[in-house]
Amino acid sequence: MKTNMKKTISFTVIVMVLVVFIGFVEKKNSEKRMTNIQVKVNAIADVYFVDEKEILEKLKTEFPILNTGISMSELNFSSIEKKVENHPFVKNAEVFGDLKGNVWIEIDQHKPMARIVRPMAADGYISTEGILLPTSPNYTTRVLTLEGAYAEGLLGFEDLSKKHGDLLTLIKFIEKNDFWRAQITGLEISKKGDIKFHQQVGKQVIEFGEAVDIEEKFKKISLFYDEILPAKGWNAYSRVNVKYKDQIICE
Repeated sequence: MKTNMKKTISFTVIVMVLVVFIGFVEKKNSEKRMTNIQVKVNAIADVYFVDEKEILEKLKTEFPILNTGISMSELNFSSIEKKVENHPFVKNAEVFGDLKGNVWIEIDQHKPMARIVRPMAADGYISTEGILLPTSPNYTTRVLTLEGAYAEGLLGFEDLSKKHGDLLTLIKFIEKNDFWRAQITGLEISKKGDIKFHQQVGKQVIEFGEAVDIEEKFKKISLFYDEILPAKGWNAYSRVNVKYKDQIICE
């Protein structure tokens, strides 16, 4: 009986100490003042599509109270995160404060893996998630290009993963392979299911057709490089068709 009572008293004392400690910490946090604000943008292959200075300037315009000396308790970190994530190239933002009064804004960027080229209008990027992004006035990156009437129409979507997953799979296949990423410079898509490849080396246009049976078709392209070109020469053909099953048509 006495043992149980002692345990109960000990537990109560521990809880009271914790409550007092938490209250003390919260009081200290509420009295903490902002000493500095830091924006960190995680790079993608040393390319920054999000400018740290631009983010900071926009935040100070949107949140005039965001100045040195303000109580940390007055800052709404969630609202700041949402504002930062409105930037088209920001994939995710984390905002938090440290014990020294620094406010940290850490940003992950969307990674462009292809660029839709339009001769009469602004271009656009496709991210690795299939999100459509505008081009940046400050930065650019070398990625696979898409052109043609059908490709231009893709810019009317916000997210290609919902209705154009097959095309994204093809682009990712090329982007993830070092050789194909270097050799295939662009896709020409004039209409649905009519994809043509343009190469870095070689004048042949490769008629790929629909974005299906991707691995099988690339095996046929590899066969063309490894066996047909060495025998016939790089300039022997102007068109290579791998659309059809078990066939390579060279003209």
